[in-house]
Amino acid sequence: MSTAQRLSTASDYEQLLDKYDTWLFDCDGVLWRGTHLIDGALEVLQLLRSKKKSIIFVTNNATLSRASYKKKFDKLGIEAHIDEIFGSAYASAVYLSTVVKLPKEKKVFVIGMAGLEEELRNEGVNFIGGTDPADNTLEPFSPSSYTLDSSVAAVLCGLDTAINYTKLSKAFIQLNTDPSCLFLATNEDSTYPAHGGVLLPGAGAISAPLRFALGRDPVSIGKPGKTMLDCIKAKHDFDPKRTIMVGDRLNTDILFGKQGGVATLLVLTGKKHLELIPLSHSSLLTTFFMNAGISHESDLSPEASPVVIPDFVTNSIGDLGQNKKL
Repeated sequence: MSTAQRLSTASDYEQLLDKYDTWLFDCDGVLWRGTHLIDGALEVLQLLRSKKKSIIFVTNNATLSRASYKKKFDKLGIEAHIDEIFGSAYASAVYLSTVVKLPKEKKVFVIGMAGLEEELRNEGVNFIGGTDPADNTLEPFSPSSYTLDSSVAAVLCGLDTAINYTKLSKAFIQLNTDPSCLFLATNEDSTYPAHGGVLLPGAGAISAPLRFALGRDPVSIGKPGKTMLDCIKAKHDFDPKRTIMVGDRLNTDILFGKQGGVATLLVLTGKKHLELIPLSHSSLLTTFFMNAGISHESDLSPEASPVVIPDFVTNSIGDLGQNKKL
């Protein structure tokens, strides 16, 4: 099994900065938690720009459009440009418009929020559901009140904090009745870190009832899926050998980087579960990971399921800029 290099010295960080020209960053849990910046994150981003590094923000957050996400960056004082921001909402819209090539007369049934709708609208993708007041109700759902919409060619599930039985039932009817209807998910994150370090159910938890009821999985567009990286490659020219993905989740960020053929740096600021991973300067180091599937030493045995091991590990993104020598 490969091992991760634990970064700790000024020389370690200097070498890392020199080795990679393009830096892909997850956001929640890496640069900020909720509405609060991770200590040192702003200074590290400024350091990278001063060294003429390319910066790309890659997030599975499907509740905000890129334009709205840009406002969050601005509010936090982080320099970011629209063409540097790649969210799963945007990638989903591009997937439908350019990969699926959804005909103009067809529509998407959306389980999601305004940011997802905005990206679909920008890509010329027609949709129903989502924030429609008729679907945002806690009234009991009556099957007789809904007629199958033959123009719906896909159901797209993102994080929806107003999820209800009506939305799930309509989506299920479309998918279960029409075998040609595509089942798509913006991403499959089981949880996400909210303000104060509290974990809340993620987009994967929203699509889970449909997966169980249908007995099939959706096509997932966000990390760790290849579709997100293809979306980035279409807009940015970079050398994978000189590119690094920085994230806080093994099963999304690090797997995304590994599958894309780029280096990976795991930061521990998003973790809340005590788990294990092999590191290069010690046989096993107890540390915090979220949803990595490594809870006992036996999970690291040759017989266990494959584990996604990052190339590098550090406590926080702020570590890259704490030493003045950098």
